[in-house]
Amino acid sequence: MTLPIAPTTLVCKISAVALIKMAIHARSGVPYEIMGIMQGKVVGRALVVVDSFALPVQGTETRVNAQNEANEYMVQYVQGSEQVSRLENAIGWYHSHPGYGCWLSGIDVNTQMQNQKFQDPFVAVVIDPNRTISAGKVDIGAFRTYPENYTPADSANGEYQSIPLNKIEDFGVHANQYYPLEVQIFKSSLDSELLGLLWNKYWVNTLSQSALISNRAYAANQLSDLHQKLTKAQTSLPSTRPPAPILIDEKAVIKQKPQDKNQESGLSKAVKDSDKIASEAQHGLIAQVLKDIIFSSRLGAGSGAAAASVGDIVDTAMSIG
Repeated sequence: MTLPIAPTTLVCKISAVALIKMAIHARSGVPYEIMGIMQGKVVGRALVVVDSFALPVQGTETRVNAQNEANEYMVQYVQGSEQVSRLENAIGWYHSHPGYGCWLSGIDVNTQMQNQKFQDPFVAVVIDPNRTISAGKVDIGAFRTYPENYTPADSANGEYQSIPLNKIEDFGVHANQYYPLEVQIFKSSLDSELLGLLWNKYWVNTLSQSALISNRAYAANQLSDLHQKLTKAQTSLPSTRPPAPILIDEKAVIKQKPQDKNQESGLSKAVKDSDKIASEAQHGLIAQVLKDIIFSSRLGAGSGAAAASVGDIVDTAMSIG
C-alpha cells in the first residue's frame, strides 16, 4: 500500500490495551529510553495498532538502538503470534523520551526512514513517561518521515512544545524531516473487559500514589532547565537604556528582511514553560488536597467546612485550567 507524503489524511489509531502496555513499559525504564514493536493493520487511511511488545534493548538516557538480539526476538515473536492466530504484522515501533517530549531525534529519523524504505507502512510512536505522570494523561506522538531529499512546502511548526535546553539543537535540526500524525485511542469490548479487571485490582494503588512524589526528580530537572533558559534569555535581552539616534539609509531599510511574526523569543518560550510547570504542580496539589478531604475527614465532623474547601479547590482548578 502506498501511503501519502502529505500528513493531511493519515491517522494513527491505537487500542487502549496497547497504549497501556507501551506506557507501563516506558515508565519502567525511567530514566533510560526503552523500545518496542507495535502490531496492527492498515484500514483505509488509518494505521491501526492493536497490540505491542517490548524489545530486549538496553538504552541510555538519550538514545536507544535495536541490536541483532532484538531483531531476532522481534522475528520470533511475530512468528509465534502467527502460530496462535494473531495475524497482525509489525506496523510500527515505539520508544520513550523520559522528560523531553515527543519528537524524533536524528537517530530516530534515520531509523524511521529505513523502516519506511523496506517495510512500509510503518509508524514511529514516542511516549514521554515523565510528562505522562505530571499531566495525568499519556503524552504520546506518532510520526512518519518525509522521503530523502524532500523539502516540505510548509516548514512552520504547529503548537509550541517544551524542549529541554540540551535537546533544542537536536530537535531543531531534524524538525523538518518528519511530520506528526493524529493519534486516536479506541477501546474494543475485550479492552473494556481487561481495563475493568485492572481497575478492580489496582484502584487502591491508583488513588494512593501521588504524581508530586513519584515524579519529583523530573520536577526538579524542569526547574533547573527553566533556570538555564531564563539565564540565556536574560543575556539576549536588549539594554533598557534607549539607544542613541542614528541616521539610517533608506536603501538599507528596504534591504532588511522582515522579522518572522511566528518566531518567539527565548523569554516568551520560558514563560510558557513556567506556566506549564506551575499548572502541573498545582493540579498535583489539588488532587492531593481533594483526596485528603474525601478520605481523611470523619463522617459528620466538619462536613460544611470540607464542602467549602472542595468548592474553593474546584474554583481554583477551573481558573488554572
